[in-house]
Amino acid sequence: CCTAGPAIKALEYLHHTNRISVTKTLHAVMYFFPFLPSQGEQKAFTKVIDLSSCDPHRTGMPPISFVRQVLSLCCYPELLKEDSFPLDVKQKTQKLLEACNGGSIGSYSSSTVGLPPIQRSVAEFLTRRDGGINSNPEDIILSSGSQKTLMMIRLLSREDGQDGVLAPLPFPHTLPMLLDEVGVELVPYRLTEERGWALDLEELHRALMTARRQCDPRAIYVSNPGNPTGHVQDRETIEKIIHFAASERLVLLVEEVYQDSVFGQDKKFLSYKKVLFEMGVSYSETVEMVSFHSISTATMGECGLRGGYMELINLDPAVKKFLFHAPGSPSILPQLAMEIMVNPPAPGDASYEKYTQEILLRAETLSQNAGRACKLLNSLPGMSCQPAMGGVFLYPRLHLPAEIIEEAKMLRLSADVLYCRRLLEEEGICLGPGFQNYETMETLLSIFSDEHIMIMR
Repeated sequence: CCTAGPAIKALEYLHHTNRISVTKTLHAVMYFFPFLPSQGEQKAFTKVIDLSSCDPHRTGMPPISFVRQVLSLCCYPELLKEDSFPLDVKQKTQKLLEACNGGSIGSYSSSTVGLPPIQRSVAEFLTRRDGGINSNPEDIILSSGSQKTLMMIRLLSREDGQDGVLAPLPFPHTLPMLLDEVGVELVPYRLTEERGWALDLEELHRALMTARRQCDPRAIYVSNPGNPTGHVQDRETIEKIIHFAASERLVLLVEEVYQDSVFGQDKKFLSYKKVLFEMGVSYSETVEMVSFHSISTATMGECGLRGGYMELINLDPAVKKFLFHAPGSPSILPQLAMEIMVNPPAPGDASYEKYTQEILLRAETLSQNAGRACKLLNSLPGMSCQPAMGGVFLYPRLHLPAEIIEEAKMLRLSADVLYCRRLLEEEGICLGPGFQNYETMETLLSIFSDEHIMIMR
């Protein structure tokens, strides 16, 4: 008996749920089936422009000089003998190599949750960021990719029933796959487009009450700045969400990956932890929260290194113990990149001026691109777009003719997928379908409308 291999099943799953773009589907097909003949069809374009990725380096943004210089020396310490590198680059390299076992990035991490010196650097960064609110290195977990996140979500689940996680709609396109992998139901709460994709407390209560008919919600997932909407939450909103999580006994899972990419007028990033601790001990000592950050952020842009951290706050001791003693350890190089991100050149260092210029250029580029792209989209017939306040995406609405919507129904596609597919085939521009559909949410999507596309600025 011949059965489909796991690669083919994965491809079918991703394609069926529309969680990868047409271009990525074609790439996957050619990877698994390199012997497929080319159709030889001539196109009006010579290359595909991919605007669906959140990978800054893929779009042509150069890496930060200081980051790559230090990582290069860490990979090949013989370069420390060269005179061409600034002094602070060499000093940072020596410090990072001292944190590695045997002074080599080829060694295993000394802990399943990361190198202790890197944990301390992250904790110091968080303390500075939050105006002196203490962060404990023993609450920091360094990770490669989403492995530890999956473990944590799995631990939130119980064996005696179906558990769920409340998540914003639209949500980060990888979130449904993470939850599905551990058998946790995604419970969507709709963001308000007319208010710039703001979160509405009444909608949270509605989603929770509806979900409890079919599962047991254990946590609420929040993205701030919004991914992919670019909305930046204010203090009042954050306080309401924390109060909601406390009263409903939900764990707060807070993604703050784009915290360094806020450019909206009169907007600034406030961490959930800072607000939580300023609400008093009745919240700061009881609300369970996990915050996430990553070197894939718009400024750092090191998506391919796959590094991030979690900070655990008031988490159940049994869950925390398991996470800290789970098998496997994070890769060394992404941990070193994380240390550079949270502890960059300081005033007076040889690399400070160049590093600052590169950071400011990225921030200026993001802000300008956001304004220009939003203005352009709103000038196009059949499109409208809310201004973004942070992050790397714009999230416009498509107002498609009835015949296109009917054609999509006949093809058993959502209208945004058909639009993206046509744009790719006819113009060579690859966009991401708005909701990256999650198959258990088809009716919800039809209510909220799935005619959106994501565009990286």
